[in-house]
Amino acid sequence: MMRPIIQLFSFLLGLYAYKFSQALKNPRRSQRSVQQEIYRNFLSSDYGKSLNLSAAHNTSLNEQWNQIPVVNYEDIQNWIEPPESPPQLKVNNSGKTNPLPGKSLTPEPILFYEKTSGSRGPAKSIPYTQSLRSSFNSMFCVWVHDLIQHGPKFESGKFYFCISPQLKDPQALTQIAGGLADDSEYLDGWLRALLSLVLVAPPRLKHLQDPDEFKEQLSLELLCEERLEAISIWSPSFLKVLLDYIETHRESLLEKLGQKISRQRAQQLMSSSIPWTQIWPKLKLISCWDSSHSREQAEFLRKLFPGVMVQGKGLLATEAPMTIPLIAAQGFVPLLNEVFFEFEADKGQIYKLHEIKQGEEYTLIISQKGGLYRYRIGDRIRVSHFYQKTPCLEFLGRDRSISDLVGEKLSETFIKTVLQDLSLETTFFKTLVPVTQPVAHYLLLLDEAQEPPEAIAQRLDRALMRSPHYRHARLLGQLDCPRVFISKEIPHSLIRYRTQSGKKWGDLKPEILATVPIESQLLQQLETLANPPLIPEVPSDSQLCWSF
Repeated sequence: MMRPIIQLFSFLLGLYAYKFSQALKNPRRSQRSVQQEIYRNFLSSDYGKSLNLSAAHNTSLNEQWNQIPVVNYEDIQNWIEPPESPPQLKVNNSGKTNPLPGKSLTPEPILFYEKTSGSRGPAKSIPYTQSLRSSFNSMFCVWVHDLIQHGPKFESGKFYFCISPQLKDPQALTQIAGGLADDSEYLDGWLRALLSLVLVAPPRLKHLQDPDEFKEQLSLELLCEERLEAISIWSPSFLKVLLDYIETHRESLLEKLGQKISRQRAQQLMSSSIPWTQIWPKLKLISCWDSSHSREQAEFLRKLFPGVMVQGKGLLATEAPMTIPLIAAQGFVPLLNEVFFEFEADKGQIYKLHEIKQGEEYTLIISQKGGLYRYRIGDRIRVSHFYQKTPCLEFLGRDRSISDLVGEKLSETFIKTVLQDLSLETTFFKTLVPVTQPVAHYLLLLDEAQEPPEAIAQRLDRALMRSPHYRHARLLGQLDCPRVFISKEIPHSLIRYRTQSGKKWGDLKPEILATVPIESQLLQQLETLANPPLIPEVPSDSQLCWSF
């Protein structure tokens, strides 16, 4: 019944897919067209006018473009209207009021601001325009069209789109005209209307503030839908947390489900080892991160759901959609007709999309249609191969100064501020390291401290909660509470382990934040140092004599 509707849906998305396939055949021309459009926006913006860039009549587009500075978020933060405050006004000489200068990155109206973790502070706000939303819309249309044409044979079309609940933070929902609370809100209205026919989980879920209530209600909704065919989430750990919740609370969930679930599925849910593929027998697709630190978690889902296509998400950030997984490409192709890409090599040279080489690694610089120009997004990629003359980009991870286990995106600068706020006055050595087992969490290593580790861990957790993505991951259970190890031997043990692993002593540099998860062998060594086993005291000779 639903299959003809799905085919009609594919037909409606066909124009997006055709334009994108044509763009892949000539990446240089496609990127130049996007660059011209974005450059016109730049020149019309307050930000562009303030830079007073000089351009002779015979100057090429690339020469003019290269005058635009490459920036981080902090460089343009004052140009972004703070969503918490109304637009400010100033009075000119004629007595009239004008908006303060420096508040427009784009001539296009701002629809809303979306919060994401900051590189130097706890949070940053990204302005969204209709053109930027249309870029996300285009990415989604191309992706879904590819799945329908080349992926599993969908029949019911029942689809769960990741929802981000409010979780007791009233600022998380609405900024100027409402931030994004679930994936579908990245899309244009007409597409959201079509998707509403097949989406699982009601909109009310995003208004829930209690993490356990959110997990309970989402579990009930998903268990009710036996025909569920696709799940789109960010971190694979989110689905693992949800499945663990279902397993732990299955009796109460079944009681609330009543007749809404078949007797057979209810019996399966009470099995000692729940057969998840029988709980959702129609499930065909799980879309989630599967690269960098998420690789092992995605492999876990593949083993848990054999026969289900676990497809890695493209490179997608709050700032912009960047790559799309295409089945025929067997990789991730850049959204080259919506975003202008530049690639910075380790030695500082900057290349365009058609100039990068297979096997090389680069740091991404993007320019998008929402007002971010030559913006360091903080992602590193490798050119894996080419598809239709366009390089495919493999995500390697965040910039070397950022740790990101499940989407929390903690930066070195932010962690430095957090550790300073902890006032660890007697501590000389301190470093925060990510840990993946048994549940992802962070471990603070100290050589000395006046407080017990449990007290420091509680204060550390509260301080890290200033990061919205860390807070979200903690409340949903994707990240466990941090731990603290204290031992004067920790610095020496780290040096010994690294040198035994082949590192030169002179190459070892102290880190406030490690961005690579700690090895299990090293973790065991440090745990032994911080919590040495109790050795029974051997009685002295005099004590032995006295006992007799």
